[in-house]
Amino acid sequence: MTEVREATLDIEGMTCASCVARVEKRLQSVEGVTAAVNLATESARVSYPEDLDQHRLIEAVRQAGYDATVRASAVPDHDVHDEGGHGHDAGGHVHDVEDAPGGIALRTRLIVSAILAVPVVALGMVPAWQFPGWQWASLVLATPLVLWGGWPFHRATLANLRHGAATMDTLITLGTGAAYLWSVWALVFGEAGMIGMRHGFSLLPDGTPAGAMIYFEVASAVTVFLLLGRFIEQRSKRRAGSALHSLMALGAKDVELVDGTRVPVERLRVSDVFVTRPGETIATDGVVRQGEASVDQSMLTGESIPVDVARSDAVTGGTIVADGRLVIEATSVGAQTRLARIARLVEDAQSGKSRVQRLADRISAVFVPVVIVLAVLTLVGWLVEGQPVAAGFTAAVAVLIIACPCALGLATPIAILVGTGRGAQLGILITGPEALEQAEKIDTVVLDKTGTVTSGQMALSSVFTGDDTDSARAFQLVGALEAASEHPIARAITAHSDATGRVEAFRNHAGRGVTGIVEGVEVFAGRPGFAASRGVEIPAAFVEAVDAAERRGTAVVAGWAEAGETARVRAVFTVADTVRPEGADAVAALHALGLRTVLLTGDNPAIARSVAAEVGIDDVVAGVLPEQKVDEIARLRAAGHAVAMIGDGVNDAAALATADLGIAMGGGTDAAMHASDITLVRSDLRAAVDAVRLSRRTMGVIRGNLFWAFAYNVAAIPLAALGLLNPMISGAAMAFSSVFVVLNSLRLRRAP
Repeated sequence: MTEVREATLDIEGMTCASCVARVEKRLQSVEGVTAAVNLATESARVSYPEDLDQHRLIEAVRQAGYDATVRASAVPDHDVHDEGGHGHDAGGHVHDVEDAPGGIALRTRLIVSAILAVPVVALGMVPAWQFPGWQWASLVLATPLVLWGGWPFHRATLANLRHGAATMDTLITLGTGAAYLWSVWALVFGEAGMIGMRHGFSLLPDGTPAGAMIYFEVASAVTVFLLLGRFIEQRSKRRAGSALHSLMALGAKDVELVDGTRVPVERLRVSDVFVTRPGETIATDGVVRQGEASVDQSMLTGESIPVDVARSDAVTGGTIVADGRLVIEATSVGAQTRLARIARLVEDAQSGKSRVQRLADRISAVFVPVVIVLAVLTLVGWLVEGQPVAAGFTAAVAVLIIACPCALGLATPIAILVGTGRGAQLGILITGPEALEQAEKIDTVVLDKTGTVTSGQMALSSVFTGDDTDSARAFQLVGALEAASEHPIARAITAHSDATGRVEAFRNHAGRGVTGIVEGVEVFAGRPGFAASRGVEIPAAFVEAVDAAERRGTAVVAGWAEAGETARVRAVFTVADTVRPEGADAVAALHALGLRTVLLTGDNPAIARSVAAEVGIDDVVAGVLPEQKVDEIARLRAAGHAVAMIGDGVNDAAALATADLGIAMGGGTDAAMHASDITLVRSDLRAAVDAVRLSRRTMGVIRGNLFWAFAYNVAAIPLAALGLLNPMISGAAMAFSSVFVVLNSLRLRRAP
């Protein structure tokens, strides 16, 4: 079986959804190739057979009328430069604000065109300023403006025509070209060229003879509006991808090795040992070998509180040492680092397509030819009705210009670009548009207990002592005894004790408890049955304490013999997996979103109900094995619920994959990322709430964008065909429909 490889192509020249559809169709015509083309990132994610030459992919794009390059690295350089020069969008494609490699900067083209257009528009609209021969002056100014200023659109039109394609640029060229050529014809062969001729400006046809009408102001203003729209769009698209830019900019540029030499970070290898000082960025993933420090992980996890690290702790490249000096051994470098994996995940999400976007692409693929036919029918209709040629021509040009489907092509990918980028800033890694769509639909949230609702670490929650024993004495003896054990339950008890007594004759009774002599006193501690096995009876008051402890966690029964007394039970310690401090707030927030919550755990029902009651979870399903978790989620789905599963991403991988939406808590490991639809980089249950809110808001923005794009074209085309829209107004409206969609999507930068 042929192995499948993946590549990312950076594509030049795409301007609308019909371009996307054309490139995608051409790529997928190559045998064994599947492709998803994204207008917002100007890139294509391609899967192809191992034995296929990548040049075939580039050639396929060129056959569609565009140019492409294969991205050299899985994690591109995302350096961000000043706005006047080159910048990178979120897909890694270098575009400038330039219309072609080595071409004239779009900003310059816009400024020069605007300067030329002002007198043309002023002369065309204000009869009082129309001096003798003004129309010929308009020709002189409009010619370089339409031809040179509009060249980015005309060049794309010509490139597509060579391949028999029609795109948004085709409509622009036809519209502005028709207005310009008609005006030239009217000057040379009609009445418009007469010295002393004047005509007024009207938003509606006014019956002026066709030969006396010139449209230089329309061609000029439309070109400037479109250039301005594209310039704002390009600027905004760079802002839209700023989250991924920031993520990639986290990486250090060079690093100091332990021997004092500084080398570029690209030369760092696994097992190299390097030094990071206060204020410096950790160069790559590694393990602390010396030192202690607070590490700021906020740009990676969204968590503002620095994390304390010491010897043997793992650290992540791209995070910043707030204080302290660390000596770190590199464990992964380059594309294998956690930061690189996260960046790839975000890029994959931004390259994906939602169902609504695929629908928009299919519509746009046939939209442009339909619009050209409508423009011709509009002109014919006006002539058949006996209306002036100039009026019919004006309406047809307005149809061509108003109908450009730019907004339709940008409506979904720009919102996904910003939404997934914002998620990355918040420590929420969304695998793709499908995850956003599913997150919006869920009505039930199933939560694993250990590591999700609880911290996954044992801690002492209470201690019960008899009337003749105080807790200080219990901690003095039992704390010292447990300090000799490495068991997690023992560590939970010693964490609350500062006992320093020496332990003699220590013995670990595997699975039951420990014994030893502390300060001359023989002490035992362990499970309730351990006391009975030593012939020590548990008094009734302590039995109640044991029952209460086992409803919350694990009961540790401890006893000893004070001077002149026999050994007896004197304390019961309750050790439990502690509920996350944010757990109750997070569950309350899920309820506020209208979601039902279910605790799904393999733990015993008493503990599960106690934890659920503490955080406010609605239902409890306890004592289930991993495969039974899958069955429970399948049961909920069969009952008609849209289910999200929140788990640790490793132990709950099967359940995460079965749910409509899998959300993995913390870690950011490959296993978690592959098993889930959304990965929470920071271990904070509130991030799951943010993920749902962000998904809902992103889908809301997408719907708003699509409504605007569809409604705009549906409403505007008939108005233009009826002669109720001047082509100049059409051009402005079309240009700023795209700008509106982009700016509307940028609101997600402040979500949720």
